[in-house]
Amino acid sequence: MILSRIIIFFSLYLIFTNSIAAEKSKILKKLNSIENIQFNFTQQTNEKVEKGKCILVFPNKLKCNYEDKNKKELIINKKMMAITQKRYGKTLFYPLSKSTFLNILSKNELVKIINESDITINNYFTVIFINEDNSKTLIRFDKENFLLAGWISSDQYNNKIIFEIDIISVNQIINDKIFTLPNRG
Repeated sequence: MILSRIIIFFSLYLIFTNSIAAEKSKILKKLNSIENIQFNFTQQTNEKVEKGKCILVFPNKLKCNYEDKNKKELIINKKMMAITQKRYGKTLFYPLSKSTFLNILSKNELVKIINESDITINNYFTVIFINEDNSKTLIRFDKENFLLAGWISSDQYNNKIIFEIDIISVNQIINDKIFTLPNRG
């Protein structure tokens, strides 16, 4: 009786382990086939909800236009991030190294994280990544198409940020000029 329970336990464990490995493989295959994505997003920071559209080009290029009264725009180009409030003509610059975006915007880093991290299965395939400062980022992938679905992280003030994405298109021709950072004036 005990032997049969042990055999059943190990059989289920092996099936689950092989299933996780297969899912990881599908996510990596899909990710490796992608050069860029365009998506709608919903970003929730504490109680504040923001929406907009983004274009992500691997590696390390992102442009997001927020649908808000300040006409906020975020541009990441290689190592710098600029957040502009067009309504006020105000731009703030940040080194990308201070952002949780760093690991998500580099396909090589993302592949490394997926290979080295555990995956949990709930509404998404979720990769759990522990940052250098011991903060946790959860990177989500859609269970049906294995595409990036968003992430959950914390900002420098320990605010929880939930960033959900709905991909509109993959591997379209993108004009690189849209990632030009504003002049520092």
